[in-house]
Amino acid sequence: MDISKLYNIEGKVALVTGGGSGIGAMATEALVRAGCKVYIASRRLDSCLAIADELNAIGPGRVIALSADLSTGEGTEELANHLKSVELELHILLNNSGMTWGAPFEEFPRQKWDDVLRLNVTAVADLTRLLHPMLKKAGKADDPARVINLGSVAGTRTVSNMAYSYGASKAAVHHITKILSHELAVDHITVNAIAPGPFPSRMMAHITEDEKRRKAMESVVPLRRVGTGEDIAGVLLMLTSRAGSYITGGIIPLDGGMSALP
Repeated sequence: MDISKLYNIEGKVALVTGGGSGIGAMATEALVRAGCKVYIASRRLDSCLAIADELNAIGPGRVIALSADLSTGEGTEELANHLKSVELELHILLNNSGMTWGAPFEEFPRQKWDDVLRLNVTAVADLTRLLHPMLKKAGKADDPARVINLGSVAGTRTVSNMAYSYGASKAAVHHITKILSHELAVDHITVNAIAPGPFPSRMMAHITEDEKRRKAMESVVPLRRVGTGEDIAGVLLMLTSRAGSYITGGIIPLDGGMSALP
């Protein structure tokens, strides 16, 4: 057993959707610092380009920024086709793109059920389906290809915070993760989900960037803090390396203990 190589993912090719901000940017940095070639895709191309410039100056991996609207079937297909045109294999797919919406239940618009579920659930399944051939080519018995879906503590606990469609969408992400883990195992592909609690991100900015609200949020987290880039990196490197090659169908809590609260 060579412990020094247990978390080595140098040279792997990855796609991180929504890689230009928040948890996606944290994940991208971890992969780049570990020596991966990372494609990041978002509707906000400017954010992706900024992250690419920043991380390419650090290395040793490399970032390629792409524009993609994953809320449409055409958008997922265009992204998958582009990736197929420039790479033969895909070792890591991180389905991170997502959105939320909040309103009192009696005022919650139907359109925001459709919008949130389309991006948070349908796009995850659709992009994984389209990239399955590339993942299958990369997968080996002792080093599977990896699909990692971004779930949420909101998908494991019945706390809505008026984000009804978001919580339902993340519960669905957890469930499709388990279904696909069974179906894709034969192709040497593992499928897991990370279920974060509060992390600094565009979605959480109204809380994490307000000191009073941030402290209130931290007070309900058993570990009394929000997550950091190192927290994302630790779980991500485990799931994408030899260290995590025997884990599939897992919903990994990354929430400071929130999912274990009564």
